[in-house]
Amino acid sequence: MPESPSKTGPETAGPGAAASPPSAEETAARTEAPRVAAASLVGTTIEYYDFAVYGTASALVLGPAFFPSGNPTVSSLAAFLTFAAAFLSRPLGVVLFGTIGDRLGRRQALVASLLLMGVATVGVGLLPTYETAGLLAPVLLVTLRLLQGLSMGGEWGGAVLLAAEHAPPGRRALYASVPQAGPSLGFLLSSAVILPTLHIAGRDGFADWAWRIPFLLSTVLVVIGLWVRTTVSESPVFRDAAHRTAQAPTPAPESRFPLATLLKRYPGRLLLGTGAAIGGSAVYYLTIVYSLSYGPKQLGIPQNTMLTAASIGAAAGIAITLPAARLSDRIGRRPVMLTGAAGCVLWAVPMYASLSSRDAWLITGAYTVGLMLLALMFSPVAAFLPELFPARLRYSGASAAFILANTLGGGFAPLVATWLNSRWDSPLVLGFYTGGLCLLSLLCLLALPETRDHEFDT
Repeated sequence: MPESPSKTGPETAGPGAAASPPSAEETAARTEAPRVAAASLVGTTIEYYDFAVYGTASALVLGPAFFPSGNPTVSSLAAFLTFAAAFLSRPLGVVLFGTIGDRLGRRQALVASLLLMGVATVGVGLLPTYETAGLLAPVLLVTLRLLQGLSMGGEWGGAVLLAAEHAPPGRRALYASVPQAGPSLGFLLSSAVILPTLHIAGRDGFADWAWRIPFLLSTVLVVIGLWVRTTVSESPVFRDAAHRTAQAPTPAPESRFPLATLLKRYPGRLLLGTGAAIGGSAVYYLTIVYSLSYGPKQLGIPQNTMLTAASIGAAAGIAITLPAARLSDRIGRRPVMLTGAAGCVLWAVPMYASLSSRDAWLITGAYTVGLMLLALMFSPVAAFLPELFPARLRYSGASAAFILANTLGGGFAPLVATWLNSRWDSPLVLGFYTGGLCLLSLLCLLALPETRDHEFDT
């Protein structure tokens, strides 16, 4: 079977080629593209806000509240294990929402995933603690985390696809990268809620009751997100592909079982695509989640210092997300992503070594550089991974590659890092671990083809 989609299409037509005037439907789709990208960004930001709130709460209070132990390391490991549990259910989310997205439409899958995330997140904010409910408390917490992971399995692929498939020619990465800023924006939004709550309630008040506030505020955000997402139209690429499938005398196998067809026809693409994103996932989650716990507990760095450093770094990454994506539309995905991956390989050790200094300015500078390099690697990936697969397998393919990378490189990163630091008490361990995964991403990117000029409507 062919291993790649067609490499020719409207975006590569020569200057002398006859150009037919766009239809009214195409014109409407192009006009709507910015609004669709914004809607995708709103939903992704809310989803990652929910995830970031849990990650930060895991680092600060959930261990003692739900997994009390005389050993702080054991409590932290248990809390981060529940963080990792959500990543275990993400592949199931890929199967569920990938099937919905490839068979019924991108928009329907996105609305369902956002609703599920909202219910699970608000549920965490209402849970009784171990002191009140005993073993039932951690069981309910893990259950809600699994539901959050199920939701995240369908979120990323649908958000970037809806934006990318509405994008005008030559700007696919630019539009796809808009929802890609959602993880960092979600973290900044969570910090904007958690920092004032910590300041007003105090550390003891936050640990006692105020940690619930960021979870409960998710209700407002989810209502806004659902309203925004239900007002945009379905992807024109999906509508065309669905129409062709409906006209076919026998339905294509991928229309019934997209993930099974994906594994049969594109196993190499899926494996390499996963590897290409694994290093960036480790950088994000070790910086945004794990170090917020490791810095204060192991190195005595003030909590506000770590949150501020990560927030400034995330803001810097957001600032270059769109320019990096636009550059990849001009010169190709691989040059930009390879630069980011190589930079992360070289910068991983110095970035985490900065924690040993306990100097707020040095840590903030190191995190800023690291998260900007991450943006170089991750901005084009929102177009790159979908471009590896044809339209009727694209939701499942892009989601599976990205979610597997997030699970292997990000979901277990805090757990692995906690174990590593229990054996070798040095932040350098984080650098070598992260740098190794970024090197793997670099090698996978070298093995994959350039995809900028791939036709997107087949």
